Amino acid sequence: MPSTFQETVQVLWNRPLGSACFHMGIRTNEGYGASVPGQFVMLRLGDGKNPLLRRPFSIHRLVNRNERIIGIELLYKVVGEGTKILSSCREGDRLDMLGPLGNGFAVADTHDTIFLAGGGIGIAPLLFLSDDLLKKGLNLSRAILFLGGKSKADLLCKEKFAEMGMTVHTTTDDGSEGDQCYVTHPLETAVNRRVPDVIYACGPVAMLKCVAGIAEHYSIPCQISMETTMACGIGVCLGCAVVQQGDKEKFVHVCRDGPVFQSDRIVL
Repeated sequence: MPSTFQETVQVLWNRPLGSACFHMGIRTNEGYGASVPGQFVMLRLGDGKNPLLRRPFSIHRLVNRNERIIGIELLYKVVGEGTKILSSCREGDRLDMLGPLGNGFAVADTHDTIFLAGGGIGIAPLLFLSDDLLKKGLNLSRAILFLGGKSKADLLCKEKFAEMGMTVHTTTDDGSEGDQCYVTHPLETAVNRRVPDVIYACGPVAMLKCVAGIAEHYSIPCQISMETTMACGIGVCLGCAVVQQGDKEKFVHVCRDGPVFQSDRIVL
C-alpha cells in the first residue's frame, strides 16, 4: 500500500457539476501516484473547530501532467456544513489533507466481463477504477456501467465512461433519463443474459445490499465501496464499525479495513 501523508495542499480548480455537485483538483506530492482506486482522503475544512472533524472523500482520479502525477481529483456533493465550505474554495486556496487511506479495489487482469454499479455520488471512485482497468490492459468494450440517480442531474461522468468504450446504462427515480427504476433492476437483467467475472459497486447502503444479493445469488465475485460517516479515517475512533458476516460480535472498520470489501464479508 502507498505511504500516507498529512500535508497542506493547494486547490487547482473547483468547478460546479450537476445537481449541487463539484469537481475539484488538488495538487499533492508525487507519492499519490501509488494510490489504489477506492482509497480516500480526509480533509480538514474551515478553521478546524467548525466543523471539528475531517471529512472523507474518495479519490476520483489522478491528475496527470506531462506523464507525472501532480495531484488528485475529488467529486463531491454539498450535503452539509463541511461540503458547503469546500464548495466555496477557489484556485490557490490551501487545505489540510490526510491520505491516501484505506484499502481499495483488487483488480485482476484476467477479467473479461466487468460490471460496475454506481449510485449518485457513489460514482466517484469508479472512474479511477476504470482508469486502472485500462492501464492494466483490460478491454472495456465488454464492460457495462449501471449508473443510477434521483434525476438526470445526478448522473455524473457518464460521458467519460462511454469514451473508454464502456456501455453505460442509466436509471433515474423520476424517469428524466434512462429507465425509471432502481439501478439494480437492469443490473440483474444483464446478469441473467451474461454472468460477469466481477461486479464493482459504490453507492447508498440499500443499493449495495441489493447488489450483494444479486452477486450471492449468481455466485459472482463482488467488491463494494462503502459510503459512511468517519471521524478519524485511521481506525482509532471506531465510529465507522460494521458487523462482519458470520459473527455478529466481530466488527471491521470501513476506514481501516475498507472502504472496499468483498460483498460477502460484511453485513449490510
